[in-house]
Amino acid sequence: MNDANLDTIVELEERLARAMRTSDVPVLDELLADDLLFTNHQGMVVTKQEDLDVHRSGLLKLDSLDASDRSVRLLGNVAVVAVRVQLAGRYGNDSFEGRFRYTRVWALLGARWRIVAAHASVVAA
Repeated sequence: MNDANLDTIVELEERLARAMRTSDVPVLDELLADDLLFTNHQGMVVTKQEDLDVHRSGLLKLDSLDASDRSVRLLGNVAVVAVRVQLAGRYGNDSFEGRFRYTRVWALLGARWRIVAAHASVVAA
């Protein structure tokens, strides 16, 4: 891995954040691997289709998503990202706001980087 790959992962992370904020389903579809394994902050395993459906339906609306404290580890054709995120928005009729930690695993599949696994946890106040 080289600095170009590191820059690519950072750019993809930024693209992912923008797509999450705006519920840009086509971009999310492009960035998530078809067999994604995502464990959310409640411990539930969510598939790619379930994640896309939440954005597509409007059930999840993010008012803000501010990422900080990002670390990237490059391991061959895999990159592991740890990032702290301040989120605010609505899920259905319920508002939420909080700090979370995400760990994402990006893999180079063919010629494209995609997220193959992710985990979220709540950061205590």
